[in-house]
Amino acid sequence: MTHWTLGIIGGSGLYAIDGLEDRREERIETAWGAPSDTLLRGRIGKVELVFLPRHGKGHRLTPTDVPYRANIAALKAAGCTDVLSISACGSLQEQRAPGDFVAVDQFIDRTVAREKTFFGTGMVAHVSMAQPVCARLSGLAADAVAAVGGKVHRGGTYLAMEGPQFSSLAESRLYRSWGCDVIGMTNMPEAGLAREAELPYATLAMVTDYDCWRAETEAVTVTNVLEVMHQNSALARRAIVRLAAALNETVRTPSPQGIEFCLDFALITAPEARDCEFLDKLQVIAGRALGG
Repeated sequence: MTHWTLGIIGGSGLYAIDGLEDRREERIETAWGAPSDTLLRGRIGKVELVFLPRHGKGHRLTPTDVPYRANIAALKAAGCTDVLSISACGSLQEQRAPGDFVAVDQFIDRTVAREKTFFGTGMVAHVSMAQPVCARLSGLAADAVAAVGGKVHRGGTYLAMEGPQFSSLAESRLYRSWGCDVIGMTNMPEAGLAREAELPYATLAMVTDYDCWRAETEAVTVTNVLEVMHQNSALARRAIVRLAAALNETVRTPSPQGIEFCLDFALITAPEARDCEFLDKLQVIAGRALGG
């Protein structure tokens, strides 16, 4: 596939895309239920974009209640070739200041109440998450932020917490001691599910606050998060338009990391032991590897 169909999952503060032509909404029901909202489709030049608000319009869904499996399955069913996540986050490092962007390249998953895989009894799979983001897409997204005047940090570890409460001071200090760079509530299991769906995935994390570890600043509140988030979101929308322009000039080839074929090395259940009904459910996610 030589054309780009870019799925964009918009997090807190990002509920639309500027400059879309041929805008239309699409409802997709998946084997894992309905996604967070209807998909907004359109194009910028030759690049197809499919936008999904992670929390639903009006921010209806808590981080725990986001239907992560349905969201990724819907983007896969919509023909997306790649997925870019844009989400708000807190900073755990002084040099990643509010207003900055971080092109995340690693995750630590501390969530505890979410379904984390499409696979299970009857069809077991173990994908590698050693390099959880698509380096090519992440680089292009970071370039786009820089091109529209944003400050972007290339690389960083994202600590995914369950929420919905913000961190305690002890937790914030612990995560800093682990070397984490930013903290958020939504990028896992999203990134892992995208890998299972063989979708190259990247994250642009928009820093809104310093969490609560920094003694000289107030602890994070929704009020100060919203203030910075609105500024970041405007820049993020411009970056999406710039990214689409760059993709228009780039012929899409498979990810250099081979993400589109990762299930070739992940399926473990013997063919004779596979559950046929479960295989039917997995077709949209793993049909290529399963031979469906």
